[in-house]
Amino acid sequence: MTAGYLLRRLGEAVVTLLGVAVVVFLVLRVIPGDEITARFGIQAGALTPAQVASLREYYGLDQPLLVQFFSWLRSVASGNFGVSVTSGDAVSELILAALPVTLELAVLSTVLGTALGVTIGVFSASRPDTVRDTVGQGFGLLGLGVPNFVLASAVVAVLSARFGYFPSAAGYVGLFEAPLVNLQQQLYPAMVLAVALAAATMRTTRSAYLEEASRDYVRTAHGKGLSARRVRWRHVLHNASIPIVTISGIQFGYLLGGTVIVEQIFALPGLGRLVLTGIVQREYAVVQSVVVVIAAMFVLVNLAVDLLYARIDPRVKLT
Repeated sequence: MTAGYLLRRLGEAVVTLLGVAVVVFLVLRVIPGDEITARFGIQAGALTPAQVASLREYYGLDQPLLVQFFSWLRSVASGNFGVSVTSGDAVSELILAALPVTLELAVLSTVLGTALGVTIGVFSASRPDTVRDTVGQGFGLLGLGVPNFVLASAVVAVLSARFGYFPSAAGYVGLFEAPLVNLQQQLYPAMVLAVALAAATMRTTRSAYLEEASRDYVRTAHGKGLSARRVRWRHVLHNASIPIVTISGIQFGYLLGGTVIVEQIFALPGLGRLVLTGIVQREYAVVQSVVVVIAAMFVLVNLAVDLLYARIDPRVKLT
């Protein structure tokens, strides 16, 4: 790994984040309504033109879009994400409160999904074209075919009907406040998200394992008398781990911003729910800032995955 590689990746990250900022800024302006209508609702129609003009000046909506964009960009670059129009809280405080919830959910989902997907993928590929392989591939198709919001709704319905558990009945409890209660609140949505992740990981693991299992070194290892278990887990799976790490990294990055519906169903105050609320209330500063933060984390995850390649396989050169 060279300093030039890191500098190039950082430059690409800056360009990517700038592109994300432009897109989310323009998309929000295309949606009907603005911060004034979100703040006053139907009462906005009773405002006089002078009052509307005054409010537009207050919120900076009277400025050209280019001026608004660079004004917001300068604020973000200086660490000022703005203020929520609805609550009056600093956007940075809202993000810091929601970020640990989504991070914990993403980490727990990735761990569960990767462990389950790799296990099923290896056992499926170790006996190709058998009943076990058919069952494993069936799980992969089912996991990818069932939308997570359908599965989440079914889980909540079963838990509430059979066990009297309602996710929205009590407020969210942080990990360090009450670990067991927090785990209960996080486990069910994590399991829902882990199903699709496990299915994708299983299919990737199976393909990579079958490709590696056909190589000469595997036959040599068996010829030397190594046990099938040792060959399977220590040699074949290790050399097939790069695509597995890739899919796990992509899925983890997706979970940082793709948990909106699941967080809403399970009443988790994470980044996804914060974005959804911001869109409904036309909170420009909230939505723009959260999306940029999510994009930045996704870029960092991709960089970490690339660095992990060289750790797993010394033959990989980062240039």
